[in-house]
Amino acid sequence: MKKGNLAIFIPHVGCPHNCAFCNQWSISNTESPPTAEEVGDLCNKFLPEKDSNIEIAFFGGSFTAIPQEYMQEILETACHYVKAGRATGIRISTRPDYINENILNILKNYEVTSIELGAQSMNNEILAKIERGHTAQDLVKASRLINEHGFSLGLQMMIGLPFEDNYEKEALQTAIQIAELKPDTVRIYPAITLKDTQMELWYRNGEYKPLNVEQAVNISAKLLQLFEEKSINVIRVGLHADEGLENAYVAGPYHPAFRQLCEAYLYRTKLETTLAAIPQGRYTISVAKGELSTAIGQKKDNVLYFSNCGYQLEFEEIDSIPKGTYNIQPRSSE
Repeated sequence: MKKGNLAIFIPHVGCPHNCAFCNQWSISNTESPPTAEEVGDLCNKFLPEKDSNIEIAFFGGSFTAIPQEYMQEILETACHYVKAGRATGIRISTRPDYINENILNILKNYEVTSIELGAQSMNNEILAKIERGHTAQDLVKASRLINEHGFSLGLQMMIGLPFEDNYEKEALQTAIQIAELKPDTVRIYPAITLKDTQMELWYRNGEYKPLNVEQAVNISAKLLQLFEEKSINVIRVGLHADEGLENAYVAGPYHPAFRQLCEAYLYRTKLETTLAAIPQGRYTISVAKGELSTAIGQKKDNVLYFSNCGYQLEFEEIDSIPKGTYNIQPRSSE
């Protein structure tokens, strides 16, 4: 059964840096951090009474940098629901430079099971320019400690950052180095320019040209394939679609179904290789159950793409076809 999250945002509290791309207050729709009582109210409202497959997830990017007393108060509240069987564990998101032995021991005591680190880039020059306040070496050290202490490790990376000379090359280099750290999960975020950020100023001044959706899809699809080939679970591609993000959006490759675009692009590249070896014409593509929309593409983009290449395709789902594979049969020209 797929695991779910009860997401609780702790925006900016305790964060020692204001990264060039970050405006957590806007995208989380949160004006102030939740109290321990409010955390309890959310858990009571949204967690099942039994047979839960949900993690309590504290997002915001700097959980272990918040005041320790406050951190332990909300962890103690969340921990109660884990021990009661209403949640499977606690997931947190934090900075690599706020991970050490003492912090990890505290997290272990409160039933924290998963720790996600914002890596963003493994290029120290880029990290400095976007004001991350940590180095790639900090990420390597923190990842090693998290693995050694038995937590599930998640890493987050960002593509299309300011000052990158070659967006695709930088993304692939970061992805390869992240994969070497053996995370259990990865998130891939295209850089989006938000209101009231340094990145917005760079964009308005013409110092930064963000990726467009097509460019971001092409790069992210390659990363998705890279991580999947290394058996690393990519749990998100693209930012979560919500009103807060859409209101704060200024520029960049935002799309509410970004992952689906990437998966459809990968399916297209597979089909393209196969079709290149056969004559143009009319064909039926039989795909695995559950993969029809991916094969067709959003708004039938893949169908239209191949039509322009001389291939008139119809798609169907067949239960007996293994996932990730397909069969091609010619159709009558009548």
